[in-house]
Amino acid sequence: METVKLTCIECPVGCAIEVVLDDKKVVSVAGNGCPRGKLYAENEVVCPKRVVTSTVKVSDGRLLPVKTDKPVAKTEIFSVMEKINSVTVSAPVRIGDVLIPAVYEDANVVATADID
Repeated sequence: METVKLTCIECPVGCAIEVVLDDKKVVSVAGNGCPRGKLYAENEVVCPKRVVTSTVKVSDGRLLPVKTDKPVAKTEIFSVMEKINSVTVSAPVRIGDVLIPAVYEDANVVATADID
C-alpha cells in the first residue's frame, strides 16, 4: 500500500489530506473537511487535471488570453498547448467565445478577454 499526502485546493482552507492506494486504487481518504476535498484527492491521485491558460495570436499581431473551460488531464497539457499555439484568430472576439472546440474530450478553449 502507498500513502499520498496532498493539500486540497478546492477552497482557501487547504486541508491536509492523506490518500491510501492499493495497486493504484483508492482505499481511503482522510483529512478532508468536506466531500469536495475527498473527490479532489481521489481525482488528483488517479488522474490529475488542470485548467490550461495561455494566449493565442490575433491576425494583427496582438495576443489574446485564453483558457480551457474545463480541466484537462496533466498528461495532455502539451498536446493541448500544441493546438493552442497553432491557432490564429481574427478580431472581433468576445469573452467566452469558443476558439477551439473539443480540444481535449469535452473541454473547449475559450477567450478570456474581448478584442476588437
